[in-house]
Amino acid sequence: MHSHLQAHWIDGTVKRLLERLTSKGKKRAVVNGGLSVSGLQHIGRLRGEVLVGEAVRRELERQGFEVEQYIVLYTQDAWKGKRRQLEAFEGGRGKEFVGWPLIRVPDPKGCHSDWVDHYWEDFGNFLSEFSDGKIKVVTTTELYKTLLREVVRESIEKRSVIREVLNRYRGRNPYPPDWIPFEPVCKGCGRIDTTKTLRVKGELVEYECKKCGYMGTTTIENGKLNWRIEWAGVWKAMSIDFEPYGKDHAAPRGSRESCVVLSKTVFEYEPPEGIVYEWVAYRTQHGTSDMSSSDFIGITPREWYEVADPEVLRFLYYSVHPKKKIVIDMELIPSYYEEFYRAESLYYDKVEGKADKLNEESLWKVRSYELSVYGRPQKQRPVQVPYTTMALIVQSLPERVSLDHVISRLRSSGLISEHITEYDRKRIESLVSRSRAWVRKYAPAGIKYSILKTLPEDVKRNLKYRQALISLGKRLAELSDWRQDKIKEIMIEETKELDSSSRREFYREFYRVIVGAESGPRAAPLVEALGKDFIVKRLVRDLE
Repeated sequence: MHSHLQAHWIDGTVKRLLERLTSKGKKRAVVNGGLSVSGLQHIGRLRGEVLVGEAVRRELERQGFEVEQYIVLYTQDAWKGKRRQLEAFEGGRGKEFVGWPLIRVPDPKGCHSDWVDHYWEDFGNFLSEFSDGKIKVVTTTELYKTLLREVVRESIEKRSVIREVLNRYRGRNPYPPDWIPFEPVCKGCGRIDTTKTLRVKGELVEYECKKCGYMGTTTIENGKLNWRIEWAGVWKAMSIDFEPYGKDHAAPRGSRESCVVLSKTVFEYEPPEGIVYEWVAYRTQHGTSDMSSSDFIGITPREWYEVADPEVLRFLYYSVHPKKKIVIDMELIPSYYEEFYRAESLYYDKVEGKADKLNEESLWKVRSYELSVYGRPQKQRPVQVPYTTMALIVQSLPERVSLDHVISRLRSSGLISEHITEYDRKRIESLVSRSRAWVRKYAPAGIKYSILKTLPEDVKRNLKYRQALISLGKRLAELSDWRQDKIKEIMIEETKELDSSSRREFYREFYRVIVGAESGPRAAPLVEALGKDFIVKRLVRDLE
Protein backbone atom coordinates (compact mmCIF):
# COMPACT_ATOMS: atom_id res chain seq x y z
CA MET A 1 0.00 0.00 0.00
CA HIS A 2 2.78 2.44 0.91
CA SER A 3 5.66 0.67 -0.83
CA HIS A 4 6.42 3.67 -3.06
CA LEU A 5 6.92 5.96 -0.08
CA GLN A 6 10.44 6.50 1.17
CA ALA A 7 9.46 7.88 4.57
CA HIS A 8 6.42 8.13 6.78
CA TRP A 9 4.31 11.21 6.05
CA ILE A 10 4.97 12.66 9.51
CA ASP A 11 8.73 12.70 8.93
CA GLY A 12 8.46 14.68 5.70
CA THR A 13 6.04 17.11 7.33
CA VAL A 14 8.31 17.69 10.33
CA LYS A 15 11.37 18.04 8.07
CA ARG A 16 9.75 20.96 6.19
CA LEU A 17 8.75 22.64 9.43
CA LEU A 18 12.23 22.17 10.93
CA GLU A 19 13.77 23.88 7.91
CA ARG A 20 11.45 26.86 8.41
CA LEU A 21 12.11 27.12 12.15
CA THR A 22 15.87 26.68 11.77
CA SER A 23 16.06 29.36 9.05
CA LYS A 24 14.42 31.78 11.49
CA GLY A 25 16.64 30.72 14.37
CA LYS A 26 13.61 29.65 16.43
CA LYS A 27 13.69 27.08 19.21
CA ARG A 28 10.06 27.62 20.17
CA ALA A 29 7.05 26.70 18.00
CA VAL A 30 3.28 26.99 18.09
CA VAL A 31 1.06 24.28 16.57
CA ASN A 32 -2.64 24.92 16.05
CA GLY A 33 -5.93 23.45 14.86
CA GLY A 34 -9.30 25.11 14.43
CA LEU A 35 -12.90 23.94 14.92
CA SER A 36 -16.34 25.48 14.67
CA VAL A 37 -18.61 23.89 17.25
CA SER A 38 -21.62 23.92 14.97
CA GLY A 39 -23.02 20.60 16.21
CA LEU A 40 -21.85 17.02 16.74
CA GLN A 41 -18.12 17.03 17.48
CA HIS A 42 -17.20 13.83 15.66
CA ILE A 43 -14.03 11.73 15.69
CA GLY A 44 -13.13 12.91 12.18
CA ARG A 45 -12.09 16.19 13.75
CA LEU A 46 -9.50 14.43 15.87
CA ARG A 47 -7.60 13.48 12.73
CA GLY A 48 -6.68 16.83 11.18
CA GLU A 49 -7.13 19.28 14.01
CA VAL A 50 -5.70 17.32 16.95
CA LEU A 51 -3.63 14.25 16.08
CA VAL A 52 -1.64 15.58 13.12
CA GLY A 53 -0.64 18.54 15.26
CA GLU A 54 0.17 16.34 18.24
CA ALA A 55 2.48 14.13 16.18
CA VAL A 56 4.26 17.22 14.84
CA ARG A 57 4.59 18.66 18.34
CA ARG A 58 5.98 15.44 19.82
CA GLU A 59 8.54 15.12 17.04
CA LEU A 60 9.65 18.75 17.51
CA GLU A 61 9.93 18.19 21.27
CA ARG A 62 12.23 15.22 20.59
CA GLN A 63 14.39 17.61 18.58
CA GLY A 64 14.70 19.90 21.62
CA PHE A 65 12.04 22.48 20.70
CA GLU A 66 9.67 24.07 23.17
CA VAL A 67 6.24 23.62 21.58
CA GLU A 68 2.75 24.80 22.47
CA GLN A 69 -0.28 23.17 20.88
CA TYR A 70 -3.69 24.83 20.67
CA ILE A 71 -7.18 24.20 19.39
CA VAL A 72 -9.05 27.38 18.53
CA LEU A 73 -12.83 27.05 18.78
CA TYR A 74 -14.49 29.52 16.41
CA THR A 75 -17.30 30.35 18.81
CA GLN A 76 -18.18 33.76 17.30
CA ASP A 77 -19.27 32.10 14.03
CA ALA A 78 -22.92 32.53 13.12
CA TRP A 79 -25.28 29.64 13.89
CA LYS A 80 -26.68 28.76 10.46
CA GLY A 81 -29.85 27.00 11.53
CA LYS A 82 -29.40 24.01 9.21
CA ARG A 83 -32.11 21.36 9.32
CA ARG A 84 -30.38 19.07 11.84
CA GLN A 85 -29.38 22.05 14.01
CA LEU A 86 -33.00 23.25 14.12
CA GLU A 87 -34.19 19.73 14.94
CA ALA A 88 -32.09 19.81 18.13
CA PHE A 89 -34.69 22.23 19.54
CA GLU A 90 -38.25 21.22 20.32
CA GLY A 91 -41.23 22.88 18.71
CA GLY A 92 -39.36 24.88 16.07
CA ARG A 93 -37.88 27.12 18.79
CA GLY A 94 -34.47 27.11 17.12
CA LYS A 95 -35.47 29.51 14.33
CA GLU A 96 -35.12 32.50 16.65
CA PHE A 97 -31.39 31.79 17.10
CA VAL A 98 -30.40 31.71 13.42
CA GLY A 99 -27.48 34.07 12.83
CA TRP A 100 -26.52 34.30 16.51
CA PRO A 101 -22.90 33.67 17.51
CA LEU A 102 -22.55 29.97 18.41
CA ILE A 103 -21.50 30.86 21.95
CA ARG A 104 -24.80 32.70 22.55
CA VAL A 105 -27.14 30.01 21.23
CA PRO A 106 -28.76 28.25 24.22
CA ASP A 107 -28.24 24.56 24.90
CA PRO A 108 -31.25 22.86 23.23
CA LYS A 109 -31.32 20.21 25.97
CA GLY A 110 -31.01 22.69 28.84
CA CYS A 111 -28.15 20.87 30.59
CA HIS A 112 -25.28 23.28 29.74
CA SER A 113 -24.84 27.03 29.63
CA ASP A 114 -24.92 27.20 25.82
CA TRP A 115 -24.79 25.31 22.51
CA VAL A 116 -20.98 25.21 22.42
CA ASP A 117 -20.61 23.76 25.93
CA HIS A 118 -23.21 21.10 25.19
CA TYR A 119 -21.68 19.80 21.97
CA TRP A 120 -18.08 20.27 23.04
CA GLU A 121 -18.49 18.03 26.10
CA ASP A 122 -18.25 14.66 24.31
CA PHE A 123 -15.15 15.85 22.46
CA GLY A 124 -13.34 18.21 24.81
CA ASN A 125 -13.71 15.97 27.86
CA PHE A 126 -12.01 13.14 25.94
CA LEU A 127 -9.07 15.07 24.50
CA SER A 128 -6.76 13.72 27.20
CA GLU A 129 -7.84 10.15 26.31
CA PHE A 130 -7.16 10.51 22.58
CA SER A 131 -4.03 12.63 22.91
CA ASP A 132 -1.25 13.11 25.45
CA GLY A 133 -3.31 15.95 26.90
CA LYS A 134 -0.79 18.73 26.19
CA ILE A 135 -3.29 20.76 24.18
CA LYS A 136 -4.74 24.11 25.21
CA VAL A 137 -8.24 25.05 24.10
CA VAL A 138 -9.08 28.70 23.40
CA THR A 139 -12.18 30.31 21.90
CA THR A 140 -12.36 33.20 19.47
CA THR A 141 -14.79 34.78 21.96
CA GLU A 142 -11.85 34.97 24.42
CA LEU A 143 -9.36 35.98 21.72
CA TYR A 144 -11.40 39.03 20.66
CA LYS A 145 -11.01 40.29 24.22
CA THR A 146 -7.25 39.64 24.22
CA LEU A 147 -4.87 38.71 21.40
CA LEU A 148 -7.21 39.59 18.51
CA ARG A 149 -7.97 43.16 19.68
CA GLU A 150 -4.87 44.52 17.97
CA VAL A 151 -5.61 42.49 14.84
CA VAL A 152 -9.12 44.00 14.68
CA ARG A 153 -7.70 47.51 14.94
CA GLU A 154 -5.08 46.75 12.29
CA SER A 155 -7.72 45.24 9.97
CA ILE A 156 -9.92 48.31 10.23
CA GLU A 157 -6.95 50.60 9.53
CA LYS A 158 -5.86 48.54 6.52
CA ARG A 159 -9.35 47.82 5.18
CA SER A 160 -8.67 49.23 1.72
CA VAL A 161 -5.77 46.77 1.21
CA ILE A 162 -7.86 43.91 2.63
CA ARG A 163 -10.76 44.81 0.32
CA GLU A 164 -8.44 44.80 -2.67
CA VAL A 165 -7.11 41.35 -1.75
CA LEU A 166 -10.49 39.76 -1.00
CA ASN A 167 -12.19 41.21 -4.07
CA ARG A 168 -9.78 39.18 -6.22
CA TYR A 169 -11.54 36.11 -4.86
CA ARG A 170 -15.12 37.39 -4.76
CA GLY A 171 -15.91 37.49 -8.48
CA ARG A 172 -19.18 39.30 -9.14
CA ASN A 173 -19.82 40.23 -5.53
CA PRO A 174 -17.00 42.61 -4.55
CA TYR A 175 -16.95 44.55 -1.31
CA PRO A 176 -17.86 48.25 -1.86
CA PRO A 177 -15.44 51.11 -1.05
CA ASP A 178 -17.23 51.91 2.24
CA TRP A 179 -16.94 48.31 3.53
CA ILE A 180 -15.49 47.88 7.02
CA PRO A 181 -14.37 44.29 7.82
CA PHE A 182 -16.02 43.95 11.22
CA GLU A 183 -19.31 42.20 12.01
CA PRO A 184 -20.83 43.32 15.34
CA VAL A 185 -23.49 41.42 17.29
CA CYS A 186 -26.84 43.20 16.94
CA LYS A 187 -28.27 44.30 20.27
CA GLY A 188 -31.75 44.25 18.76
CA CYS A 189 -32.04 40.71 17.37
CA GLY A 190 -28.79 39.01 18.48
CA ARG A 191 -27.56 38.22 14.97
CA ILE A 192 -23.93 38.59 13.87
CA ASP A 193 -24.46 37.80 10.18
CA THR A 194 -26.76 40.69 9.21
CA THR A 195 -24.94 43.71 10.65
CA LYS A 196 -23.00 46.37 8.74
CA THR A 197 -20.36 48.53 10.39
CA LEU A 198 -20.90 52.19 9.47
CA ARG A 199 -17.96 53.80 11.20
CA VAL A 200 -15.35 53.14 13.88
CA LYS A 201 -14.14 55.57 16.53
CA GLY A 202 -11.29 54.12 18.57
CA GLU A 203 -12.68 50.82 19.89
CA LEU A 204 -16.33 51.80 19.42
CA VAL A 205 -18.24 50.55 16.39
CA GLU A 206 -21.40 52.13 14.98
CA TYR A 207 -23.55 49.67 13.04
CA GLU A 208 -26.95 48.93 11.60
CA CYS A 209 -28.71 45.58 11.29
CA LYS A 210 -30.13 44.69 7.87
CA LYS A 211 -32.44 42.14 9.51
CA CYS A 212 -34.21 44.09 12.24
CA GLY A 213 -33.18 47.67 11.42
CA TYR A 214 -31.54 48.30 14.79
CA MET A 215 -28.82 50.97 14.84
CA GLY A 216 -26.40 51.23 17.73
CA THR A 217 -22.86 51.25 19.06
CA THR A 218 -20.75 48.46 20.52
CA THR A 219 -17.09 47.64 21.12
CA ILE A 220 -14.67 45.68 18.94
CA GLU A 221 -14.89 42.82 21.46
CA ASN A 222 -18.56 42.26 20.64
CA GLY A 223 -18.36 40.83 17.14
CA LYS A 224 -15.91 39.28 14.72
CA LEU A 225 -13.83 39.88 11.64
CA ASN A 226 -14.79 38.48 8.26
CA TRP A 227 -13.81 34.79 8.54
CA ARG A 228 -10.88 34.89 6.11
CA ILE A 229 -9.38 37.88 7.90
CA GLU A 230 -10.07 36.20 11.22
CA TRP A 231 -8.21 33.06 10.14
CA ALA A 232 -5.13 34.99 8.99
CA GLY A 233 -5.44 37.18 12.09
CA VAL A 234 -5.34 34.16 14.41
CA TRP A 235 -2.08 33.07 12.75
CA LYS A 236 -0.47 36.39 13.59
CA ALA A 237 -2.05 36.91 17.02
CA MET A 238 -0.97 33.47 18.24
CA SER A 239 2.36 33.29 16.31
CA ILE A 240 1.36 29.99 14.70
CA ASP A 241 4.06 27.98 12.92
CA PHE A 242 2.08 24.91 11.88
CA GLU A 243 -1.61 24.33 11.20
CA PRO A 244 -3.26 21.55 9.16
CA TYR A 245 -6.26 22.48 6.99
CA GLY A 246 -9.14 20.62 5.39
CA LYS A 247 -9.31 19.87 1.68
CA ASP A 248 -12.17 22.40 1.25
CA HIS A 249 -9.66 25.20 1.94
CA ALA A 250 -6.93 23.80 -0.31
CA ALA A 251 -8.30 24.45 -3.80
CA PRO A 252 -6.41 26.87 -6.11
CA ARG A 253 -7.72 30.40 -5.50
CA GLY A 254 -9.44 28.95 -2.45
CA SER A 255 -9.76 30.25 1.08
CA ARG A 256 -6.30 29.29 2.34
CA GLU A 257 -4.62 30.93 -0.64
CA SER A 258 -6.48 34.18 0.09
CA CYS A 259 -5.53 33.94 3.77
CA VAL A 260 -1.88 33.42 2.85
CA VAL A 261 -2.00 36.61 0.77
CA LEU A 262 -3.72 38.51 3.61
CA SER A 263 -1.16 37.25 6.11
CA LYS A 264 1.77 38.39 4.00
CA THR A 265 0.48 41.68 2.59
CA VAL A 266 -1.73 42.95 5.43
CA PHE A 267 -0.39 41.45 8.63
CA GLU A 268 3.22 41.03 7.45
CA TYR A 269 3.29 37.56 8.99
CA GLU A 270 4.77 34.48 7.33
CA PRO A 271 1.85 32.01 7.10
CA PRO A 272 2.25 28.75 9.01
CA GLU A 273 3.40 25.50 7.45
CA GLY A 274 0.50 23.13 6.96
CA ILE A 275 -0.70 19.86 5.53
CA VAL A 276 -3.98 19.20 3.73
CA TYR A 277 -6.21 16.52 5.21
CA GLU A 278 -9.14 14.60 3.77
CA TRP A 279 -12.47 14.07 5.47
CA VAL A 280 -13.26 11.01 7.54
CA ALA A 281 -16.42 9.26 6.37
CA TYR A 282 -18.90 7.23 8.40
CA ARG A 283 -20.45 4.01 7.12
CA THR A 284 -23.62 2.52 8.55
CA GLN A 285 -26.20 0.08 7.18
CA HIS A 286 -27.90 3.11 5.62
CA GLY A 287 -24.87 4.15 3.55
CA THR A 288 -21.65 6.17 3.72
CA SER A 289 -21.35 9.92 4.26
CA ASP A 290 -18.60 12.32 5.27
CA MET A 291 -18.76 13.08 8.97
CA SER A 292 -20.30 16.50 9.53
CA SER A 293 -20.72 18.61 12.62
CA SER A 294 -23.71 20.74 11.59
CA ASP A 295 -25.39 17.79 9.84
CA PHE A 296 -24.82 15.58 12.92
CA ILE A 297 -23.21 12.74 10.96
CA GLY A 298 -20.64 10.56 12.73
CA ILE A 299 -19.78 9.47 16.24
CA THR A 300 -18.15 11.40 19.07
CA PRO A 301 -14.89 10.52 20.82
CA ARG A 302 -17.00 9.44 23.81
CA GLU A 303 -18.87 6.92 21.63
CA TRP A 304 -15.61 5.50 20.22
CA TYR A 305 -14.12 5.34 23.73
CA GLU A 306 -17.02 3.17 24.92
CA VAL A 307 -16.19 0.38 22.45
CA ALA A 308 -12.52 0.75 21.44
CA ASP A 309 -9.16 1.91 22.71
CA PRO A 310 -8.21 5.44 21.58
CA GLU A 311 -4.79 4.13 20.50
CA VAL A 312 -6.52 1.98 17.86
CA LEU A 313 -8.12 5.08 16.30
CA ARG A 314 -4.83 6.95 16.57
CA PHE A 315 -3.13 4.13 14.68
CA LEU A 316 -5.80 4.20 11.95
CA TYR A 317 -5.22 7.93 11.46
CA TYR A 318 -1.43 7.84 11.59
CA SER A 319 -1.17 4.82 9.29
CA VAL A 320 -2.96 6.58 6.41
CA HIS A 321 -1.62 9.76 4.78
CA PRO A 322 -3.84 12.70 5.79
CA LYS A 323 -4.60 13.36 2.11
CA LYS A 324 -6.34 9.98 1.84
CA LYS A 325 -9.91 9.40 2.92
CA ILE A 326 -10.67 7.07 5.81
CA VAL A 327 -14.06 5.40 6.24
CA ILE A 328 -15.05 4.41 9.77
CA ASP A 329 -17.52 1.55 10.22
CA MET A 330 -18.22 0.65 13.84
CA GLU A 331 -19.09 -2.93 12.83
CA LEU A 332 -15.44 -3.29 11.85
CA ILE A 333 -13.93 -2.47 15.26
CA PRO A 334 -12.51 -6.05 15.50
CA SER A 335 -10.72 -5.53 12.16
CA TYR A 336 -9.24 -2.24 13.36
CA TYR A 337 -7.86 -4.08 16.40
CA GLU A 338 -6.34 -6.72 14.09
CA GLU A 339 -4.54 -3.98 12.11
CA PHE A 340 -3.27 -2.42 15.34
CA TYR A 341 -2.09 -5.80 16.69
CA ARG A 342 -0.28 -6.59 13.43
CA ALA A 343 1.62 -3.31 13.59
CA GLU A 344 2.37 -3.89 17.27
CA SER A 345 3.77 -7.35 16.48
CA LEU A 346 5.96 -5.89 13.73
CA TYR A 347 7.24 -3.27 16.17
CA TYR A 348 8.28 -5.91 18.72
CA ASP A 349 9.73 -8.17 16.00
CA LYS A 350 11.94 -5.22 15.04
CA VAL A 351 12.87 -4.36 18.64
CA GLU A 352 13.61 -8.00 19.52
CA GLY A 353 15.67 -8.52 16.38
CA LYS A 354 13.29 -11.17 14.99
CA ALA A 355 12.82 -9.35 11.70
CA ASP A 356 16.05 -9.07 9.72
CA LYS A 357 14.77 -6.55 7.24
CA LEU A 358 11.26 -5.14 7.19
CA ASN A 359 9.87 -3.91 3.88
CA GLU A 360 8.76 -0.29 3.53
CA GLU A 361 5.10 -1.07 4.15
CA SER A 362 5.99 -2.83 7.41
CA LEU A 363 8.29 0.03 8.46
CA TRP A 364 5.43 2.47 7.79
CA LYS A 365 3.19 0.41 10.09
CA VAL A 366 5.87 0.30 12.79
CA ARG A 367 6.29 4.08 12.60
CA SER A 368 2.52 4.56 12.79
CA TYR A 369 2.39 2.31 15.85
CA GLU A 370 5.13 4.33 17.57
CA LEU A 371 3.11 7.49 16.96
CA SER A 372 -0.13 5.93 18.15
CA VAL A 373 1.02 4.85 21.63
CA TYR A 374 1.33 7.35 24.46
CA GLY A 375 4.87 7.92 25.63
CA ARG A 376 7.11 4.95 24.89
CA PRO A 377 5.80 1.48 23.97
CA GLN A 378 5.96 -1.20 26.69
CA LYS A 379 9.33 -2.94 27.08
CA GLN A 380 7.62 -6.33 27.00
CA ARG A 381 5.37 -7.44 24.14
CA PRO A 382 1.77 -6.96 25.40
CA VAL A 383 -0.92 -9.65 25.23
CA GLN A 384 -3.15 -9.53 22.18
CA VAL A 385 -6.56 -11.06 22.77
CA PRO A 386 -8.51 -10.87 19.48
CA TYR A 387 -11.44 -8.45 19.82
CA THR A 388 -13.92 -10.88 18.22
CA THR A 389 -12.84 -13.65 20.59
CA MET A 390 -13.44 -11.39 23.59
CA ALA A 391 -16.79 -10.29 22.14
CA LEU A 392 -17.80 -13.96 21.97
CA ILE A 393 -16.43 -14.76 25.44
CA VAL A 394 -18.21 -11.92 27.25
CA GLN A 395 -21.59 -13.03 25.93
CA SER A 396 -21.17 -16.29 27.85
CA LEU A 397 -20.26 -14.53 31.11
CA PRO A 398 -22.34 -12.66 33.71
CA GLU A 399 -22.38 -8.84 33.41
CA ARG A 400 -20.40 -8.35 36.63
CA VAL A 401 -17.82 -11.08 36.11
CA SER A 402 -14.48 -10.55 37.83
CA LEU A 403 -11.38 -9.74 35.82
CA ASP A 404 -9.56 -12.67 37.42
CA HIS A 405 -12.25 -15.04 36.15
CA VAL A 406 -11.84 -13.70 32.60
CA ILE A 407 -8.04 -14.02 32.84
CA SER A 408 -8.41 -17.59 34.14
CA ARG A 409 -10.71 -18.38 31.20
CA LEU A 410 -8.22 -16.91 28.73
CA ARG A 411 -5.40 -18.96 30.29
CA SER A 412 -7.36 -22.21 30.20
CA SER A 413 -8.08 -21.58 26.51
CA GLY A 414 -4.40 -20.93 25.83
CA LEU A 415 -5.04 -17.36 24.68
CA ILE A 416 -2.63 -15.84 27.22
CA SER A 417 0.35 -17.17 29.16
CA GLU A 418 0.55 -17.75 32.90
CA HIS A 419 2.61 -14.61 33.54
CA ILE A 420 1.12 -11.30 32.45
CA THR A 421 1.98 -7.70 33.36
CA GLU A 422 -0.20 -5.07 35.02
CA TYR A 423 -0.41 -3.38 31.61
CA ASP A 424 -1.76 -6.65 30.18
CA ARG A 425 -4.39 -6.86 32.92
CA LYS A 426 -5.57 -3.34 32.13
CA ARG A 427 -5.66 -4.12 28.41
CA ILE A 428 -7.81 -7.22 29.06
CA GLU A 429 -10.07 -5.30 31.44
CA SER A 430 -10.56 -2.61 28.79
CA LEU A 431 -11.38 -5.25 26.17
CA VAL A 432 -13.99 -6.90 28.40
CA SER A 433 -16.05 -3.74 28.93
CA ARG A 434 -15.54 -2.37 25.43
CA SER A 435 -16.35 -5.56 23.55
CA ARG A 436 -19.48 -5.98 25.67
CA ALA A 437 -20.60 -2.46 24.73
CA TRP A 438 -19.76 -3.14 21.07
CA VAL A 439 -21.89 -6.30 21.02
CA ARG A 440 -24.77 -4.27 22.45
CA LYS A 441 -24.45 -1.30 20.05
CA TYR A 442 -22.75 -2.27 16.79
CA ALA A 443 -22.05 -6.00 16.41
CA PRO A 444 -23.59 -7.72 13.37
CA ALA A 445 -26.17 -10.44 13.99
CA GLY A 446 -23.59 -13.15 13.19
CA ILE A 447 -21.63 -12.29 16.35
CA LYS A 448 -24.53 -12.22 18.80
CA TYR A 449 -25.74 -15.28 20.67
CA SER A 450 -26.93 -16.44 24.05
CA ILE A 451 -25.64 -19.66 25.54
CA LEU A 452 -27.95 -22.58 26.25
CA LYS A 453 -27.45 -23.03 30.00
CA THR A 454 -28.77 -26.59 30.15
CA LEU A 455 -29.51 -29.06 27.36
CA PRO A 456 -33.24 -29.95 27.18
CA GLU A 457 -34.00 -33.66 26.99
CA ASP A 458 -36.19 -33.28 23.87
CA VAL A 459 -33.29 -31.64 21.99
CA LYS A 460 -30.96 -34.45 23.06
CA ARG A 461 -33.48 -37.16 22.03
CA ASN A 462 -34.07 -35.72 18.55
CA LEU A 463 -30.45 -35.35 17.45
CA LYS A 464 -29.64 -37.21 14.24
CA TYR A 465 -25.89 -36.53 14.61
CA ARG A 466 -25.59 -37.12 18.35
CA GLN A 467 -22.74 -39.65 18.01
CA ALA A 468 -20.90 -37.40 15.55
CA LEU A 469 -21.17 -34.49 18.01
CA ILE A 470 -19.86 -36.71 20.85
CA SER A 471 -16.97 -37.78 18.60
CA LEU A 472 -16.18 -34.12 17.86
CA GLY A 473 -16.25 -33.36 21.59
CA LYS A 474 -13.82 -36.18 22.37
CA ARG A 475 -11.41 -35.05 19.66
CA LEU A 476 -11.54 -31.48 21.00
CA ALA A 477 -10.92 -32.79 24.55
CA GLU A 478 -7.55 -34.11 23.34
CA LEU A 479 -6.55 -30.77 21.83
CA SER A 480 -3.68 -29.16 23.77
CA ASP A 481 -3.38 -26.00 21.62
CA TRP A 482 -6.83 -24.43 22.03
CA ARG A 483 -6.73 -22.06 19.06
CA GLN A 484 -9.44 -21.55 16.50
CA ASP A 485 -7.26 -22.64 13.56
CA LYS A 486 -6.55 -25.97 15.32
CA ILE A 487 -10.21 -26.30 16.34
CA LYS A 488 -11.26 -25.65 12.75
CA GLU A 489 -8.92 -28.40 11.48
CA ILE A 490 -10.57 -30.94 13.82
CA MET A 491 -14.08 -29.81 12.83
CA ILE A 492 -13.21 -30.22 9.15
CA GLU A 493 -11.75 -33.68 9.75
CA GLU A 494 -14.78 -34.80 11.78
CA THR A 495 -17.25 -33.76 9.05
CA LYS A 496 -15.27 -34.64 5.92
CA GLU A 497 -17.28 -37.84 5.28
CA LEU A 498 -20.57 -35.89 5.21
CA ASP A 499 -22.02 -34.46 2.00
CA SER A 500 -22.82 -30.74 1.94
CA SER A 501 -26.48 -31.23 2.88
CA SER A 502 -25.62 -33.53 5.78
CA ARG A 503 -22.84 -31.19 6.91
CA ARG A 504 -25.32 -28.28 7.06
CA GLU A 505 -27.67 -30.40 9.16
CA PHE A 506 -24.79 -31.44 11.45
CA TYR A 507 -23.97 -27.77 12.13
CA ARG A 508 -27.63 -26.92 12.71
CA GLU A 509 -27.62 -29.56 15.46
CA PHE A 510 -24.26 -28.29 16.76
CA TYR A 511 -25.73 -24.80 17.22
CA ARG A 512 -28.93 -26.22 18.70
CA VAL A 513 -27.03 -27.87 21.56
CA ILE A 514 -24.68 -24.90 22.12
CA VAL A 515 -26.84 -21.76 21.67
CA GLY A 516 -30.35 -23.17 21.37
CA ALA A 517 -30.78 -21.94 17.77
CA GLU A 518 -30.05 -23.36 14.32
CA SER A 519 -27.30 -20.87 13.58
CA GLY A 520 -24.86 -18.60 15.39
CA PRO A 521 -21.36 -17.11 15.21
CA ARG A 522 -18.74 -18.97 13.16
CA ALA A 523 -18.20 -22.35 14.81
CA ALA A 524 -14.43 -22.41 15.45
CA PRO A 525 -14.20 -18.91 17.01
CA LEU A 526 -17.27 -19.70 19.12
CA VAL A 527 -15.75 -22.98 20.37
CA GLU A 528 -12.48 -21.21 21.15
CA ALA A 529 -14.32 -18.48 23.06
CA LEU A 530 -16.50 -20.84 25.09
CA GLY A 531 -13.46 -22.77 26.26
CA LYS A 532 -12.57 -26.44 26.45
CA ASP A 533 -14.35 -27.15 29.74
CA PHE A 534 -17.75 -26.01 28.52
CA ILE A 535 -17.44 -27.55 25.03
CA VAL A 536 -16.34 -30.99 26.33
CA LYS A 537 -19.12 -30.96 28.96
CA ARG A 538 -21.79 -30.05 26.41
CA LEU A 539 -20.69 -32.29 23.52
CA VAL A 540 -19.55 -35.30 25.55
CA ARG A 541 -20.97 -35.51 29.09
CA ASP A 542 -24.33 -33.84 28.29
CA LEU A 543 -24.88 -35.94 25.16
CA GLU A 544 -23.72 -39.37 26.40
